[in-house]
Amino acid sequence: MALWNGSYPFYPGANACFPFDTTRAVIVTIFLSMLVTFIIILPGIRGKGRLFWFLRLVLGLFIGAVVLTVQFTRDWETGWVQANTSYKSFSPIQVNVDIGLHIGLVGVNITLRGNPVNQINETINYNEHFPWNFGADYDRSYSEGLKKGLPSPILYVAEKFSTQSPCTTHRQYRIAGHYVSLTLWLAFCTWLISILLFSMSILLYGGHMLLLTATLILFSLLFFFTVRNTSKCPIQFGPVSLRTSYGESFWLALATGLLCLLLGLGIIILSSVQPEKLKLIFSLDKRSKEEVWDKSCLPAEPSCSAQDVLMGPLGELCQVTATQL
Repeated sequence: MALWNGSYPFYPGANACFPFDTTRAVIVTIFLSMLVTFIIILPGIRGKGRLFWFLRLVLGLFIGAVVLTVQFTRDWETGWVQANTSYKSFSPIQVNVDIGLHIGLVGVNITLRGNPVNQINETINYNEHFPWNFGADYDRSYSEGLKKGLPSPILYVAEKFSTQSPCTTHRQYRIAGHYVSLTLWLAFCTWLISILLFSMSILLYGGHMLLLTATLILFSLLFFFTVRNTSKCPIQFGPVSLRTSYGESFWLALATGLLCLLLGLGIIILSSVQPEKLKLIFSLDKRSKEEVWDKSCLPAEPSCSAQDVLMGPLGELCQVTATQL
């Protein structure tokens, strides 16, 4: 029985199109499992500390999940265009298709979808990935696409990013992707250190590490912004051209970096201006516990105020109470 619009998900084919990114699904599942696990123990926390603890949990897991997930996403830069173009090389047959370009840190995805999907007795629904990460050979993937007989629009767009192309976009995006990925991995490590420091109640240094996490995320976006604004060869399909813009991963990373920046600055400012409120947010305010302890040590009756407390020798570790007559 065929799945996913007539293609088998576990076997490669000429137009195999997977419905989701498995790496992203695994990461999201792990962090959601951690969130559910912590929510289960949430009723065991009493008082106002329950709300603050839940907010810290959600924000911490959100930051870690985003920093780790955008490493493997393929939508840092995206673009779509609808065009009437030739479907196969040396063929006069024209098809109406949507052509999508999705650029990530580890490669480029090219999508071809017919309008309608079934045209010229074929199902036009392609999603081809051409990697350029460490250990991958982009030109080899492109050659394999030629051997498979991929449609002309996919090969035309993929050729723009090959090492043989005069556009030199392959080298720019590949180097930028490596630097962005390295910076994000450093940001993930500093996020882990900040979580460890917060759990050890070292709030000021945890805020500094969170501020460093924000700086690394914003620097990674700066690397990608630099290569994004360099001159590129036009991708032309007749009278229309394929233009790209920043994708969801870029904006999500930007929002996460700004969130880390605000949280880090807020913790550092509160630590120097109003440390008691910061301790209250992190459930470290011990005044209530001290008051309870002091009240337990007070005498039960007002008449006991005239009592004198005499302590015996230290070796005996006993307390003697004498009442004045």
